[in-house]
Amino acid sequence: MKAVQCNPTEIIHKHGLGEYERVQQYVDNECLRLCEPMVPKDANILIQSAKTNTIVGSGELRYRTPYARRWYYMPANFQEAPERGNYWFERMKQKYKKQLLAGAQKLAEGKA
Repeated sequence: MKAVQCNPTEIIHKHGLGEYERVQQYVDNECLRLCEPMVPKDANILIQSAKTNTIVGSGELRYRTPYARRWYYMPANFQEAPERGNYWFERMKQKYKKQLLAGAQKLAEGKA
């Protein structure tokens, strides 16, 4: 049997899968876009905080307002409910998981 040698770091970079690389940037941008209609909205401050505080490619969306945590976890009567409401990221993942993975795979394979 022949031994196969591979460099995992090289493979990760080749396919754009590393931190701040194209696939992670795609996922971050798509998550921000797809979460937006689900985020509680009054004066758009919570939505804007994610756009301002998220470093695209880091793999972490950051909603930074004094009430972001409360609105994420605690049920409330939001305008345009049930689309807008708590657990917006979890709900977005349930709805768009296949779409996100397919887009990321195309990028990783160099087809997009």
